[in-house]
Amino acid sequence: MLTTGLGQCKLTAMEETTSTPQLASDAGSRDPAVGLRAVASLRLLLEDLQELQVRNARANGWSWQEIACALGVSKQAVHKRYAEPRRLLRKRG
Repeated sequence: MLTTGLGQCKLTAMEETTSTPQLASDAGSRDPAVGLRAVASLRLLLEDLQELQVRNARANGWSWQEIACALGVSKQAVHKRYAEPRRLLRKRG
């Protein structure tokens, strides 16, 4: 839900019980408040699903290049977004 106050807008989650078909229907609403709220919720859902499938692909041995090709983006873009940060080890002694 989009809430406003003093010139600022804040995106708050729609009800978790809102079904994906309902969100898709709402995205086509003639009411901009309903449509934009649904689009924002669908975007968040899509991001979660994409991350889930990237992690699934990596767990199944896919390379960053294979994932990037399937998503239609560069290898660098997908790696930057989803790779686990490497921790730098400092030498002791």
